[in-house]
Amino acid sequence: MSVKNHKLKIGISIGDPNGIGIEVILKTLQNKEILDFFTPVIFASTKLLSYQKNIFGLNSIYFQGIFKAEEAVPGKINVVNLWKDNVSINFGVSTNESIKISKASLLAAVDALKQGWVDVLVTAPLNWEAMQTQGYNFLNHTEFLEDILKEKAYLLLENNELRIAFATYNTPISKVPETLSKELIKKQIKALHTTLIQDFCIEKPKIAVLGLNPHAGENGLLGKEEISWIEPAIRESFDRGILSFGPYSADSFFSPNIYSSFDGILAMYHDQGLIPFKTLAYEYGVNFTAGLSVIHTAPNHGTVYSIAGKGIADAKSFKQAIFDAIKIYKTRNEYVNLKSNTLQKTKIEGIDVTIDEDLPEEGEI
Repeated sequence: MSVKNHKLKIGISIGDPNGIGIEVILKTLQNKEILDFFTPVIFASTKLLSYQKNIFGLNSIYFQGIFKAEEAVPGKINVVNLWKDNVSINFGVSTNESIKISKASLLAAVDALKQGWVDVLVTAPLNWEAMQTQGYNFLNHTEFLEDILKEKAYLLLENNELRIAFATYNTPISKVPETLSKELIKKQIKALHTTLIQDFCIEKPKIAVLGLNPHAGENGLLGKEEISWIEPAIRESFDRGILSFGPYSADSFFSPNIYSSFDGILAMYHDQGLIPFKTLAYEYGVNFTAGLSVIHTAPNHGTVYSIAGKGIADAKSFKQAIFDAIKIYKTRNEYVNLKSNTLQKTKIEGIDVTIDEDLPEEGEI
């Protein structure tokens, strides 16, 4: 069966059961017709999921209990039973039990992904601060997956035509200037360029690079970082065949007639990219861990303890994360198949996806 027609197995970790993770999972799967598009494999227990489905009045949902992910049945909501005991749920707070459940679900889901028992991974939100009490010194799923897979990755926020990557991410604002360098910015430009080609089927992606300082430094009057690092990185990337432009002033860039002209955006730090993304794309925004050999997506929200257990959580972002994972998986496979062929040029559904042999190889920049 071709990848195009293959019904993918979606590995799902439940995150913190005291947050909104299970609620958005169940709301996403409550329409039976959605099982025509993929086979869900949830790593948890049928007892826990049944308990929460009753709380939220989602009684039309039925689970297929299995012991291994490879036993997943198409057309069913498969649940890999990781434990037999009942679970104490205390909505709105992190507990030792909820942390252990979060950890067990995530580890089992990632293992299934590594083994090829599921095709992609979609993770519900967990409390990474609480996870550090269990020795998991990571700030997000991207850092965790980098460590466990021994691969380099970066976070890409994406929603239809809005895609934002970062030169620095979880870096204190006071340390951002000293962390930035021309080489780091060039590296992130190239990583984003590669992702846009192989995972989003964009032949010649245009990348906008934001400045660090107000008004992108105002020609050095408000800071020298643009002149010293950002402009040279953009120029050298462009000279190597990457359509990179900027630096743009972040305060005016995110008007629709400007940002929509680009396929990808490189922000310099966390809030510079997160604030406009959550403003413009919050309900349907998706976190994509780009750069890995496997596909991982997540909704663009956290555990949201403040509304946990109330039945009012919005599942749009989680649902979008599933369908974006499927789309990225299939697009990447089409790209890999194209690269393996001797053909230099072809068409996929009317889109020119020429492989540009003049682009720099890894390590040349």
